[in-house]
Amino acid sequence: MAIKMNLLDKAVDYLRDHAGDYAVAEAQLVYMTELRKTVKAQLMKDFELQGHKTTAAQEREAYADPKYVQHLLALQQAVEQREKAKWLMVAAQARIEAEKANIYANNRTDRAMR
Repeated sequence: MAIKMNLLDKAVDYLRDHAGDYAVAEAQLVYMTELRKTVKAQLMKDFELQGHKTTAAQEREAYADPKYVQHLLALQQAVEQREKAKWLMVAAQARIEAEKANIYANNRTDRAMR
């Protein structure tokens, strides 16, 4: 039983210790998602000044610009980091639930044996 509680404690400790990692990853993802709009707007403005008069032409050029593509790669990394943190937290939660079920089953077995 002490071993089971140790595994449960470790899973709970993991959740507590890594909650901040998930929060940082989520904040970074939101920031990068919102920054994408700013990058696009700035590029469209630049392309307007270069003579692209229609919004469609400005947008096309902005999407093709290396700065925008680079930002998309950074956004991809932010999603990857957030998803990794999320699924590690989910795994720890699943571990807690499994350990709780095992403890409950062992308690029932112990009572039945008495």
